[in-house]
Amino acid sequence: MTVRIELWSRKKGARVVARFLQRPAFDEAAEASARKVLKAIRANGNAAVVKYAKEFDGVELTAGTLRVKRAEITRARDRVDTRIKNVMRESYKRVSTFARKGMKKDWQMPCPRGGTMGEQFKPLDRIGVYVPGGAAPLASTALMTATLAKVAGVPEIVGCTPCGPNKKVDPVLLYAMEMAGVTEIYKVGGIQAIGLMAYGTQTIKPVQKIVGPGGTYVTAAKRQVYGDVALDMVAGPSEIAILADETADARYVAADLLSQAEHGTGHEKALLVTSSERFAKAVQVELETQAVLLSRQACISEVMKRGMLLVVTPNLDEGMELINAFAPEHLELLVREPKSWIKKVQSAGAIFVGAWSPEAVGDFVAGPSHVLPTGGTAALFSGLTADDFRRRSSFVAFTRADLHDAVPIIEAFGEIEGLDAHARSARIRFE
Repeated sequence: MTVRIELWSRKKGARVVARFLQRPAFDEAAEASARKVLKAIRANGNAAVVKYAKEFDGVELTAGTLRVKRAEITRARDRVDTRIKNVMRESYKRVSTFARKGMKKDWQMPCPRGGTMGEQFKPLDRIGVYVPGGAAPLASTALMTATLAKVAGVPEIVGCTPCGPNKKVDPVLLYAMEMAGVTEIYKVGGIQAIGLMAYGTQTIKPVQKIVGPGGTYVTAAKRQVYGDVALDMVAGPSEIAILADETADARYVAADLLSQAEHGTGHEKALLVTSSERFAKAVQVELETQAVLLSRQACISEVMKRGMLLVVTPNLDEGMELINAFAPEHLELLVREPKSWIKKVQSAGAIFVGAWSPEAVGDFVAGPSHVLPTGGTAALFSGLTADDFRRRSSFVAFTRADLHDAVPIIEAFGEIEGLDAHARSARIRFE
């Protein structure tokens, strides 16, 4: 499969590039399915969850077997290889350290006449994390979501992930979820998992917020439950953009583009932007060479055909302009002096700087959460942090003198907006 090379400039543009950039964040067919399933779950609870688990995942569950039992978690822990446990612990350590470092602290400042005001942060009570498990059990996603909630102090963390026809969840995934702090695990995936967490059932309490990536159906379901619960962002099929010049290694670039093509939804996006047509052709050759060596041939072939593009721009500055318009989930800077380009990035979920920071370090081990905005929504949203699991409350503690100085301002706004009761509530304290 030969990946297409296109020329693009700020003045001339290119129709193929424009279409590539305008990928929809949501799928209409998925939206319709999500609406039907969510309505049923809201009305019928467990019965609907069980019904759609059978219909979509081919698994026969009952209301009593939706939740993973403690004994199953214990058995899974015993089955996980020591090497894998050590890897999980190291990843957990790095993720939790980064999450803790980035948390905002309570703060206050003085008012002009002796009072104080500021902000305080409190954890949510009950949240839900969605962990995809269709093409593969994404143990890393458990660590990149629930760990942050645990660091934030959330006491109840619900995890949903699909099981196979044998009604089992992968032991490594169960181990990762337990390590990350998940307190309830349900062997349910897809739209039905989002409905279960958002609305609850006869036996399961609803959550306050749902986080985690998913395919088009999960993304559609998350959008439709917004308002009943809080959400993190649009975190759908994976995507990567790479800005590279001739100092980059074409082998690395090809490998990194392919790394995001193997997830399995068929909607993944991979974009190379370079100022060198010669380099683009070298990457094109490397993509064909490396793709045949990988295990997920069907997934990768589909993305190479529909979701991968190599773009040559007149210079790297125009290339960065194109990437900012694309607003990728992941961005790699494989250019001379890559750190000097960081501040030129306007819209990207996460930035990977230099040849020794492939996007895969962000997926598994670096520290920042790999739950990031997709579908161009990195122009609107940011990646998941521990603060996303906390409520922020401002507080104001005026003194009598502070309020006395503010009364004329309050009265003026009350007059402007026709809210005389507002004005009187302040003035009455001095009558």
